[in-house]
Amino acid sequence: MDNTQGKIRFGASSAPHKLKLIMLIVNRDKVEFYTDFLQDFEVNMQAVTMAHGTASTETLQLLGLEDTGKAVILGVIREDRAGEALDALSNKFRTIRGGSGIAWTIPLTSTIGVALYRFLSNNRQGVGTKWNTPTK
Repeated sequence: MDNTQGKIRFGASSAPHKLKLIMLIVNRDKVEFYTDFLQDFEVNMQAVTMAHGTASTETLQLLGLEDTGKAVILGVIREDRAGEALDALSNKFRTIRGGSGIAWTIPLTSTIGVALYRFLSNNRQGVGTKWNTPTK
């Protein structure tokens, strides 16, 4: 009797890449730039939500600023790419006009499902094959 029936094959065994949640707070008019920029670091899933800065009107006038509209960008990045991405973002925050912001990461401790993990970690090996179907 075959003991592999109903079990799932996961392909070549290798240590999985750890994942992190990367979060950015940037000006609203720079959202498209930063979401495109994050794709260079294999950030496959991103979500954007609008936010509002906390500075008072008096403070804004004193500093010569007008808009407090911000955006929060959330994405999932592999741990081995996170440091490189944060360094590149820090450089962009300093050099792009109106492109200042803040970025940080938080470790993710688990995901539900191999297919979701492979998508989030940009591991496309086995997509469209029998790697995630029960063996016969």
